[in-house]
Amino acid sequence: MNMEIYLQLTEFNQEYAAAVDAADWDRWLEMFTDDCTYRVQSRENFDRNLPMAALSLSSKGMLKDRIYGITETIFHDPYRQNHVISAPRITSISTGLIEAQANYAVFRTKNDGIAEVFNVGRYLDRIRQTPDGLRIESRTCVFDNDMILNSLIYPI
Repeated sequence: MNMEIYLQLTEFNQEYAAAVDAADWDRWLEMFTDDCTYRVQSRENFDRNLPMAALSLSSKGMLKDRIYGITETIFHDPYRQNHVISAPRITSISTGLIEAQANYAVFRTKNDGIAEVFNVGRYLDRIRQTPDGLRIESRTCVFDNDMILNSLIYPI
């Protein structure tokens, strides 16, 4: 195992969690390549190789549109998220590209102060090494829940 890449990837995932949990959308967007893909898909559909996903975005422009929707147009009961991301498991490293997986759990706390498990699963990632640092080329969030509570507003 390349320990330097492992540590970089671990730090990258922690920064990802911090950006999403703080609703720092500019920082979150900068973690992706321009031609990225971002999907949130049930384990059932993923395992059966079915295309249906709860969320499927295929460029940084689509990520920007989603953030615009979150901040400007979507009305929802406000809540806070807290991500816990496991250590990554690197599945392959090639020139400039890391393929890895990490488990995640997202906890949600609404204004009533009650916390609940919102979403649990694993990230399947293709991470590009760039002169500006690591960037997500592809992230598929494969969730284990039977359903998403209420609705999916914020990124996983």
